[in-house]
Amino acid sequence: MSLYSALTASVSGMAAQSNKLSAVSDNIANSNTTGYKQADTEFETLVNGLNKTSYDAGGVKTTIRYNISSQGQLTSTSSATDLGIQGNGFFVVTDDSGTKYLTRAGSFTKNADGTLSNTAGYKLMGYNLTSGSASSADGLGGLEVVDLTSAGLQAAPSTSGTLAVNLPSNGNAITTALPSANSATSTYNSKTSLVTYDNLGNAVTLDMYFAKTGTNSWEMSIYNAADAAAGGGFPYATSALSTQTLTFSPSDGSLTTPTSASFTIPNGQAFTLDLSQTTQLAAGFSVSAQNANGNAPSGLKSISIGTDGVLSKVYQNGTTVAAYKIPLATVASVDNLMVGTGNVYEANGDSGSIIIGDAGTNGLGSIQSSQLESSNVDLAAQLTDMIVAQRGYEANSKVFETGSTLLTELVNLVK
Repeated sequence: MSLYSALTASVSGMAAQSNKLSAVSDNIANSNTTGYKQADTEFETLVNGLNKTSYDAGGVKTTIRYNISSQGQLTSTSSATDLGIQGNGFFVVTDDSGTKYLTRAGSFTKNADGTLSNTAGYKLMGYNLTSGSASSADGLGGLEVVDLTSAGLQAAPSTSGTLAVNLPSNGNAITTALPSANSATSTYNSKTSLVTYDNLGNAVTLDMYFAKTGTNSWEMSIYNAADAAAGGGFPYATSALSTQTLTFSPSDGSLTTPTSASFTIPNGQAFTLDLSQTTQLAAGFSVSAQNANGNAPSGLKSISIGTDGVLSKVYQNGTTVAAYKIPLATVASVDNLMVGTGNVYEANGDSGSIIIGDAGTNGLGSIQSSQLESSNVDLAAQLTDMIVAQRGYEANSKVFETGSTLLTELVNLVK
């Protein structure tokens, strides 16, 4: 039996070295594949039985393990949709059938349908922020295919804004025509402007005048700048959109009444202007806050992706809108994930269930835009392993040759 076991052991040895050579060749072939993880061949002894008087060779078998948890080097690119992960985690992707996978191959490009897919054709998934905040639950529920359809930014009329100014407490009171009179002789202490938007997204500039009328009392009048006289200013073609009497506390200079002004934007919506942070202090006129919601229509210029995974659309008018949040996924035992074609992975009983989280939290890595993760293959080590596998195969074939010769001699004895 020992002669036959020598033959079978050598055959298993050649098969094992062949497996190792296959893994080495795959590693070398994918040494430049984005996100590829090196495969290692581990050898395990086979024992047929224990006998003190004779040795029955069992041979060897192999197990293939992937170094999935090993970080590959990040290299810079010029595309914002090239994504690398620094640290633990995987992107969630899907194929055309809807099956979801994990991957670190982040070479995503925009398709004609607006989706982002990597070179293997898997589409990137994320949480749609336009429909609410991102889900924080584990599992893959709530994820959608990222859609960057080049729809321009729609016009949004202004409905609210904030104005915070300081009016000088030592200002001179106006004794002539006030701004509310809308007269060529109207006089004021200070003026500022605020850009708002009508229903069509046209910019509507509001001219806001401040005139001191008495101790701790000011008049604020708001006009449509488009109706100003030639060269700007009074008289306007239409009356004031809003006129307010501002009253301040004599003790601390804070605004007591009113804390807001409400009026309608020309060709637009009802608009509320928050004035609560306006003050009257012994300092010059200054504007500390001045803004309004709403926007003009605009085409898509580019996208940006932060380290936290928030994907934002950047429009030509400078407006930035958060569209998706790209989460990262992981499992309890990363190296036990099931490997699939295209550098994708599936969870199984050995790896544990998929856990979803935000990049940069709970042990997950950060997402790096305009970077790709290189393969973690060590070419020098693989070339060395190739030579070792070759020598091992040759040695096992020599054992087989010797055993075959001995069997031939045994057969010849009975002739």
